[in-house]
Amino acid sequence: MELAWDPWDWQNYQIAQQPEWHSADELEAVRRELGLRAPLVYPREVDALKRGLARAAAGRAFVLQAGDCAESFHEHSAAAIRAKLRVILQMAVVLTYSSGVSVVKIGRIAGQYAKPRSAATELHQGVEIPVFRGHIVHSDDPTVAARRPDPQRMLTAYDYSRATVATVRALTEGGFSDLSRAHSWNQDFVAASPEGERYETIAAEIERALNFMGACGIDLSQEEVLHQVTLWTSHEALLLGYEAALTRRDPASHRYYDLSAHQVWIGDRTRDPKGAHIRFVSGIANPIGVKVGPSMEVDDLLTICRELDPDREPGRLVLVARMGHDVVRAKLGELVTAVQTAGHPVVWLCDPMHGNTFVSEAGYKTRDFEDIMDEISGFFEVHRRLGTWPGGIHVELTGQDVTECLGGGEGVLEEELSRAYDTICDPRLNARQSLDLAYRVAELLIH
Repeated sequence: MELAWDPWDWQNYQIAQQPEWHSADELEAVRRELGLRAPLVYPREVDALKRGLARAAAGRAFVLQAGDCAESFHEHSAAAIRAKLRVILQMAVVLTYSSGVSVVKIGRIAGQYAKPRSAATELHQGVEIPVFRGHIVHSDDPTVAARRPDPQRMLTAYDYSRATVATVRALTEGGFSDLSRAHSWNQDFVAASPEGERYETIAAEIERALNFMGACGIDLSQEEVLHQVTLWTSHEALLLGYEAALTRRDPASHRYYDLSAHQVWIGDRTRDPKGAHIRFVSGIANPIGVKVGPSMEVDDLLTICRELDPDREPGRLVLVARMGHDVVRAKLGELVTAVQTAGHPVVWLCDPMHGNTFVSEAGYKTRDFEDIMDEISGFFEVHRRLGTWPGGIHVELTGQDVTECLGGGEGVLEEELSRAYDTICDPRLNARQSLDLAYRVAELLIH
């Protein structure tokens, strides 16, 4: 008989994708310090997100989960956060206005500092060095010394995450996200593009609608939903010592919550049904995401669903398909059918980024916008064929004018990748490409 769960019993299970910390004593001291720090989110907020995800599970909402592939210690200013939020708000407006479906907005933000990797080392100028695992572990500088895992960085990640949460709350509750300001979300380098011009049309129509309602005597100042939005936080639960240290037992419900974020997810490399990561998230009350790659077998997925969602609770479990555009149509259907037959009311999201990465001739890791869209289209086709709801998308993007992914409305060319290739890990959509994607996904929602 399995023992009762506690936040640290994952240490008795096989664990993958962990740094080789050089001092057990220093690691333990950092974990104790994290355990004394204030939570980043609160149980009532987590429960509110679960209710939103339950609507998506029932086909009454669409999830937009978006943000950096890996947050950076070098880029945590209020301006950078504002730019990212602006793009997410624009995408949500496009999706809601065009399709009439409400959007649950979740950011890959305020904690996405750790990354799983496919290899333990990489070559830099002929020298083998440890692979970069995120700023919560070590520096991205390409030297052996810089890549030495440092537990103190978990405290820095907490500090930056707390500052990010505060900034997001100030922006979403302090007027920046007011729907009457939709015009102001159009950044200069986006506004002049076809995507930006199309967005301006939507913003103008929203403004006219608000003016009309005001003229009819509706007191819009009392309609809170028009003046602020909620952006939920999420990240991959990779470093379980960090997650467990920020897990608290709620005195009201007597349930455990990982209060490092509203939602956490388990990656395709750490979703072993008998492993430490699944064991940890099985005991927390947060909504849980699980990445579902092309190697996922039906039996393993059903085992994960039973472990994480034994009560078949709507909004509890989010399955994030990341198949690759050339695989999704052939592989996804049997998994969706199996989960539906087993009675788990999950939310299915499409991550069209991670299965479509390749290296350009010049050596840049990149993704092609048309491959990304083809995977999303295939995801919708499978769900339409089965009569199930395509619950949302999970994408990596930035508010900066980067050139990391090929294609899009104005067509980033391969020779242009070097102009503004700024990612510290995986390639991201820029703001124009993100808006283009939102328009095309809205069309899929309509038809």
